[in-house]
Amino acid sequence: MPIKPENRERYPRNWKQIRWRILTRANHRCEWCGARNGELHPVTGAKVVLTIMHLDHTPEHNADENLRAACQKCHNSYDAEHRAKTRRATAHEAGEKQAWLVFHICFAVAGDSDYHTGVLETD
Repeated sequence: MPIKPENRERYPRNWKQIRWRILTRANHRCEWCGARNGELHPVTGAKVVLTIMHLDHTPEHNADENLRAACQKCHNSYDAEHRAKTRRATAHEAGEKQAWLVFHICFAVAGDSDYHTGVLETD
């Protein structure tokens, strides 16, 4: 997968050398299914572009034992559960922020004088 611009700073400056080392170790094949870089994938038929994935999903952890060369299919399959959890957490956080904002807008629109003075009663 391409490195997202917002995550670029999380990767070391020598990422290209690390990537090359892992691809060489894997003989330019997916370490899960064996698909060869640049050839057609045996299952999907798409051109294989190997990526380097972090087994622990942490871009700062670049020890060889945490890195694998993977085709798009295997990388996406491996990351599916992690991405789902991340989406759920992000959606939950966004929902909490939205609820907070709606609460405060309702009080502001209602013209609640205690709200505006910061003397909200909880009873």
